[in-house]
Amino acid sequence: MISPSKGTLLIANPFLKDPNFSRTVVFLCEHNADGSFGFVLNKTFPVPLQELLPDMDSGDFPVSQGGPVRLDSLHFLHQYPDMIGGGERVLPGVYWGGNYESLKSHILQNELQSGRIRFFVGYSGWSEGQLENEMKEESWLTVKATRELIFETRPEDVWKSALKHLGGDYEMMINFPIDPQLN
Repeated sequence: MISPSKGTLLIANPFLKDPNFSRTVVFLCEHNADGSFGFVLNKTFPVPLQELLPDMDSGDFPVSQGGPVRLDSLHFLHQYPDMIGGGERVLPGVYWGGNYESLKSHILQNELQSGRIRFFVGYSGWSEGQLENEMKEESWLTVKATRELIFETRPEDVWKSALKHLGGDYEMMINFPIDPQLN
């Protein structure tokens, strides 16, 4: 495992009880002394993008619930730095945010592929020292993120795929029951 940093995946410990993060994988876009910020990759949001952005024909882009914070905000990760300026590079080939008008124009012109952009309602955030405390409590496992896990893996497979990415004994956790007392 690695220390949390920009571009890291936080993989929820199989026994994490927090309903906001049970069996989730969070992609960290920012981590510094002031806190951490990222998006849950494997919680599908029940409202399609067309309803969230009625001013454009938004096609079939996936929408996830990025976390429990600011559920009135919409964010996006993408692989289009030349088309959507102003985005922040999180990993090679993975950018967070950017110019909304450029995004809108490219969506209206059908120039963006759904497998290269993801939208999130809300986000996951930790204040100064909060994530470090959760790491000490072993709430999270960590691994470097990959574009494949972010953009190409089905949401229902992200948690298991991330554990497989860790390899070794962590792969056994894939089959752990959500509540071992019910086993």
